[in-house]
Amino acid sequence: MDLNLISLVFVAGCVGGLANSIAVWGMGKTGITGAMGVSVKPDWTPAWLYPRIVWGGLWGFLFLLPFLEDSIFARGIIYSLGPTIVVLFIVFPLQAKKGVLGLQLGSLTPVFALIVNAAWGIAAAWWLNIAS
Repeated sequence: MDLNLISLVFVAGCVGGLANSIAVWGMGKTGITGAMGVSVKPDWTPAWLYPRIVWGGLWGFLFLLPFLEDSIFARGIIYSLGPTIVVLFIVFPLQAKKGVLGLQLGSLTPVFALIVNAAWGIAAAWWLNIAS
C-alpha cells in the first residue's frame, strides 16, 4: 500500500476531526444545542480538541476501503456513520455515562451526533478531493 495514500487519508480524517470539533463547539457556543434540548457545550481546550483530531485521523483510514470510489462525498457521509455508532453506543453510555444514544443529554442527541459526524465525513472527503 502506498505510504502517501495512507498519510493522505489520515490527514483527511484529522481535517474532518477539526471540522467535527468546530461543529460541536460552535453549536454549543451559539446555543444551537441548547435550542435542540441537547446538553452539549464543550470548552475549546487542547485537552478536548487533541484526541478528537487524532481519532478523526484514525477514522480517516476508512477511506482506504474500496467502496463507492466514484463518489468521495457519498463515501464520507456513509463512513461518518462509523463514528456516530461508536459515540452513540460506546462513548455516551459507557464512557460518559449518559445512556444509550446519549439520551440523558437530550432526546435529539442522536440527530446532533449524525450532523456533527457528517461534518467529519464531508470535510475529510473534501480534503481528499482537493489533495489528490
